[in-house]
Amino acid sequence: MKAGIHPAYNEVNVICACGSTFGTRSTHKGDLRVEICSSCHPFFTGRQKLVDTEGRVSRFQKKAAKARELQAQKKVAVDAKAARKVH
Repeated sequence: MKAGIHPAYNEVNVICACGSTFGTRSTHKGDLRVEICSSCHPFFTGRQKLVDTEGRVSRFQKKAAKARELQAQKKVAVDAKAARKVH
């Protein structure tokens, strides 16, 4: 490596939201805080876990529930209309 052109490469601690910590080296100054690591990631643990960043999962679930409700209402309306035609 050429001297004087590379940034400092220091040891830092990585702190996960699950509480796990480990050391690594980085050009970042200070500790790194992450939301997910190999101790809690579903790929490494084999357990499914929804990582809800900014409420996206809950917002999607609300939207999907509303769509199912609207489809049920449409089906009831179509069935009622079909029942009126039969009489």
